[in-house]
Amino acid sequence: MLETDRPDPFEDRLSAALRDAGDGFQTDRAALVTAGRVRGRRALRRRRTAVVGGVAGVALAGVGGALVLPADDPATPARSNAASAGTPDGTEDGTATAAATAFTGDDLLRELKGLLPRGTYGEESARGSDHQLGPSAHVVYDDGAGAAAIGMGFARVEPGSARVRELTACPDHNVTPYDDCTSDRLPDGSTLRLYQGYEYPDLRVDTKLWTADLVTAEGQHISVSEWNSPAEKDAPVSRDEPPLSTERLRTLVTAGVWREVVDAIPKSPKATRSTAPRTERPEVSGKSVGDTLAGLLPGTLDVVTRGGQESEYAYLVVDDGRGRSLVQINVQHGMADSAGQLYVGGEILPDGTRLVTRQGPGEKAGSGVVMWSVDTLRPGPAGFRVVISAFNTGDQNKDATRDAPALTMEQLRTIALSGEWDRLR
Repeated sequence: MLETDRPDPFEDRLSAALRDAGDGFQTDRAALVTAGRVRGRRALRRRRTAVVGGVAGVALAGVGGALVLPADDPATPARSNAASAGTPDGTEDGTATAAATAFTGDDLLRELKGLLPRGTYGEESARGSDHQLGPSAHVVYDDGAGAAAIGMGFARVEPGSARVRELTACPDHNVTPYDDCTSDRLPDGSTLRLYQGYEYPDLRVDTKLWTADLVTAEGQHISVSEWNSPAEKDAPVSRDEPPLSTERLRTLVTAGVWREVVDAIPKSPKATRSTAPRTERPEVSGKSVGDTLAGLLPGTLDVVTRGGQESEYAYLVVDDGRGRSLVQINVQHGMADSAGQLYVGGEILPDGTRLVTRQGPGEKAGSGVVMWSVDTLRPGPAGFRVVISAFNTGDQNKDATRDAPALTMEQLRTIALSGEWDRLR
């Protein structure tokens, strides 16, 4: 992706760009079916609980799934009750209610330490389930081989959505360098991604980042991240690898208590649907971007491989007989406010289109890599931006394989200004 304005300007917009973008794609039907079954069983349990509750004062499971045990049970750490065990976690119209059992930051740290192998701890911090930024936990852990940062985060996501696919799909090697990644469907319908990569995509520092992301059929998202240094950034590497193996990460992220933590997050009210016309432009599908780019390439180029994201971004690896060359394209709406910053010193064409060209070194790990770009912004309030870049390698994370990109600056300009892009406005 283009990295001239800030590090990975399109990658770090990915989360926002993928919001609800799955409407134009096939949803994860297996996850949706499993979620329906789970919700049905939960509803049945609630009805049975209501009947039992009217007969005897027994200890009942809260809606979040946590059993409310006697406070004097020595095996069970105390947690904060935010509401009675029978309180529902939300109404049909989405109004917010308190979860049955709340977790404090200390609760999360205690649970995390109880699931880690024996070791010592340095820095610790955590947010409880009722924090406005969401629950999280962070420790600096040392198993005797060196201090390492470990962090956990918790959230809800819409089952079967584009966000779920983003969280559980392994990255494209042409976009993000990494050592290993697997994504598997578990027997309960959850999806687990285990990833071993690096904190810095350009590999300028040997800080390793290993993560585990679990998304359940009901949309509970639990993430674990670990590093081979006492901080994710700006700290020296303290050990060869992060402390938790893939299997230990799997065991940690799938622990049942974390699903209770997500259930304890207070639900926000659903936004009321406005009757006013939407002014926000729809996002462009990555497939449409890639197909349009492929149709605009000179006939002398063979497409070797292709890929991209669900929206806005696509790439092709082409070969003109002299070696592979990566060509990437970003198509965005809503960029009018950035015109003054992005197009300083560029051209303004007769139709009002802003255009700027750039030629410089690549910004990933590859040695000798150059990146040639043409950046355009069509006139109008939509802020329709088309940016195309070409490289003298098929993978910008690897060394250059040719002297120059397979497309000249004039060819890049012609592609970026093509009227074919207007079909995506």
